[in-house]
Amino acid sequence: MFGIVVMRMTTLSTDEIRIFVLGELLVRKMQKRPTLKDVAAYSQVSIISASRALRGLENVSPELRAKVEAAADALGYSRNPIAGSLRGQSSDLVVVLVPAMTNNVFPAVVDGIYAGLSQTGLGVVLGLTGYGIESEERVLRNMLAWSPAGLVLSGSEHTDDTEAMLAEFDGPIVEVMDIDGETERSQVGLSHLEAGRMMADHFLKCGYRRIGYIGAWGEQPLRSRKRRISFEEELRRNGVELVGRFIHPDPSSVSVGAESFDRLIEEHSDLEAIFFANDDLALGAMSNALDRGLSIPDDMAFAGFNGLDVCDVVRPHLTTIVTPRFEVGCLAGKIIADTFRTGENKGPQQRRELALELRQGGTTRLRNA
Repeated sequence: MFGIVVMRMTTLSTDEIRIFVLGELLVRKMQKRPTLKDVAAYSQVSIISASRALRGLENVSPELRAKVEAAADALGYSRNPIAGSLRGQSSDLVVVLVPAMTNNVFPAVVDGIYAGLSQTGLGVVLGLTGYGIESEERVLRNMLAWSPAGLVLSGSEHTDDTEAMLAEFDGPIVEVMDIDGETERSQVGLSHLEAGRMMADHFLKCGYRRIGYIGAWGEQPLRSRKRRISFEEELRRNGVELVGRFIHPDPSSVSVGAESFDRLIEEHSDLEAIFFANDDLALGAMSNALDRGLSIPDDMAFAGFNGLDVCDVVRPHLTTIVTPRFEVGCLAGKIIADTFRTGENKGPQQRRELALELRQGGTTRLRNA
């Protein structure tokens, strides 16, 4: 390639050569900088293994380390000075990435994180991802410029580039709200697989057999999809097939719940019970059902997820699975606080699963009781 460039340049004037060289430099500058993901692919190892090798960590074989270092040299890779900042160079901020703050789910988590970090001098800075792993990647990349002391993320599923940035980060990382995914980072949360099984068992014990499901966000939060699939599988294991489901593409809300209820019963008017991905969806559907003259739970039963305070205000009280959101945040904050106090970069990996509670309200009951 270089020889071809020289041959082209010999036919140009001095000014043309100058313009050509500046253009070549600009193109090279605009080319994508090699990433840890590229090094891992080039050396045919995982991103985590590549990161460990380049950071000189123990438990990496000399052969693997040599292969990764050779790949890094061949690609011209150098570690990101922001993402790989040392603890002594970091700020006093903990970056917390959450999908949204429009309901009472994640505000409680953030309050818990703040409580867990108390007396450490660490502050919290929020980034909103909108339930998309691609937007999470963009937000994380921008917020790493703050050189945070720690990271808290929602869920364990991320893009490859996000995984590469996390592998480079030299501080404590905690993933919250979901403990069903595979990760090498600390996790604090609940099992959405267990939540799905729990609600399926409740419906079956009540005697419901014609069962539906309603979700939202196009199931972008992968943990809600896990919950729904587990719910369906537990029904099927007991000889009951889900009659119908409707997943609305818009964010979860009361109005989306009412609209989704209309859409589902258009095709399945004889449903006996519906499980909703979130409480607000269930509350919207309940209002719609009452407007239609349906009796709850005699004509149709409803159950939600999260255990929002409003569930105890409506009549009848909504059956729901209560999630310990504040406690999740508090434990995540304490993990980062404990690591910060020891002066270590990462700290030991922890997996903390918190218990779920199925709180039965008046929207479900034993049939014919």
